[in-house]
Amino acid sequence: MKGESTAPSAPTARPGAVDGGPAETVLVRRPGPGERDPVRAHRRRRGIELALALAVPSALILLWQLAADQHWIDSRIYPAPSTIAADGWQRAADGKLWPDAWATLQRVVAGYALGTAAGYLFGLVMGALRMVRAALEPLLDALYVVPKLALLPVFLNMFGLGEGPQIALVATTVFFFVWISTMAAVMGVAEGYREAGQVFGAGPWQMFRHVLLPASLPQVLVGMRVASGVAVLVIVASEQIAANDGLGHLIFDSRTLFQNDVMFVGIVCVAVLGVVFSELVRFIGRRLTPWAPRDRGRPRP
Repeated sequence: MKGESTAPSAPTARPGAVDGGPAETVLVRRPGPGERDPVRAHRRRRGIELALALAVPSALILLWQLAADQHWIDSRIYPAPSTIAADGWQRAADGKLWPDAWATLQRVVAGYALGTAAGYLFGLVMGALRMVRAALEPLLDALYVVPKLALLPVFLNMFGLGEGPQIALVATTVFFFVWISTMAAVMGVAEGYREAGQVFGAGPWQMFRHVLLPASLPQVLVGMRVASGVAVLVIVASEQIAANDGLGHLIFDSRTLFQNDVMFVGIVCVAVLGVVFSELVRFIGRRLTPWAPRDRGRPRP
């Protein structure tokens, strides 16, 4: 397994073939733990990684709790984690939290699906066809640098109040991330792959199905994963400006009313939503691209 060290034995001297001749040095290489039992070594490493992933946020939460208990910080502005957890549990039990969480989730999923579909289609066509790329890339590059929240008034004029502007803003943001990653992935497919497909007489659909798609999909999924986190950020900002429900509205409204514990409940919910959404995209990507390198998972033989 890569990354595992091996333990070479000490050099041993062997007499020369002729008496008095120079001695030969023989190095004996012994397999390391990772080579002797790769599954066990992988589980041990994953256990250490999981412990570190849990230890760091746990330590920060405990430090926050201690600071609030010892009055190192103003608990009226920065409530203790125990207070935030108790308030969140109570709001969930009373049914006050779920409508806002559900509203945000619906907008994120709808906007992400539309933006991903459009971005992948444009990226695929522009990456494969040079003339289409020459015609559309300057315009899309100019629109890409426009702050997406600046487009919210435009979408409000187009769709009016309601779900339309929120979904359109998320879809627009996701579109650019997926479009750029898809176009770059298609353009980056090795020329040898394309030539191999042409040698075997692959038509346009076969070239896409057996060459462009498998070669570009891992990088496309990276862009989709980045877009999933950005989609959550955008919808929360949008809900703070032009929405009557959702986690963003909950955060902004509670801060206006000086309910800082409720504000932090909303922030925690946004963080959980972002992590779950991103990990779901990662999980789907692993299932769709079993040939791609993995940053986590089972060791490969």
